[in-house]
Amino acid sequence: MEYSELIERIETVADSDKRYKLDAYLFVINALEYTQRKKGKRGHVSGQELLLGIRDYAKELFGPTARMVFEHWGIRSTEDFGEIVFNLIDAGILGKSDRDSKKDFQNVYDFAEVFEKEYEWKIERPIQGPGGK
Repeated sequence: MEYSELIERIETVADSDKRYKLDAYLFVINALEYTQRKKGKRGHVSGQELLLGIRDYAKELFGPTARMVFEHWGIRSTEDFGEIVFNLIDAGILGKSDRDSKKDFQNVYDFAEVFEKEYEWKIERPIQGPGGK
């Protein structure tokens, strides 16, 4: 499938379910590729593996604002990612195994916990001027 066709199909899915913005669907596709790259494999990843990849990818991209970005897109919990994934599956954009279920996305982690409370701030010491001040 060509890139332009993929984008058109994702736009159609996003238009059919107004709960989530187009950016949420595009993020999930990118997070899937990110997760596959991190795991060193192409093809199927489980719902929980994808959610862990989503968490890590969001931290890299958005830092402690990830939760706000997700809320802007209509995503408030890991279950919402399951809804997005299964919308993409129903549209034939993603595949699934017989063991895959929306239940795989239920209560995997709390957004406030992983994106705010557990966020590791990487603050560097400022460069000191002449005289060490």
